[in-house]
Amino acid sequence: MAKKATGKGAKPERRGGDRRKGDRRAGAKASKRSGSNNTAGEAFISLLQSPLVADLVAVAATSALAALAEEGFSKSGSASGSKRAGKAVKKAGKAAAAAVGRRLSEEIDEIKKASKAAKAGKAAKA
Repeated sequence: MAKKATGKGAKPERRGGDRRKGDRRAGAKASKRSGSNNTAGEAFISLLQSPLVADLVAVAATSALAALAEEGFSKSGSASGSKRAGKAVKKAGKAAAAAVGRRLSEEIDEIKKASKAAKAGKAAKA
């Protein structure tokens, strides 16, 4: 019969009371964390539901589709066709990113103009 292997650095067993205290502390931390995650999650969801994000997604999708249509696809399954398709997708991604960048810069310019107009209105009243 084989002997039971024992390690020199065997960890002592924890008592049940110690484990429960640790679990309570971890549970309290977890509940605090989940509250902050809910707030961050809700903020992220509200950001995704904003009209600006919807507009940016529409701009990106439109420009990507335009780039893909420009490149065109053939129905042949050859290796050169897959390279061409990869280049087309890369071009579409670049077009989408450029369109989103242009749209964001337009939005920022509009915000700056509105801010200057508001400051000028306050200065005229004072």
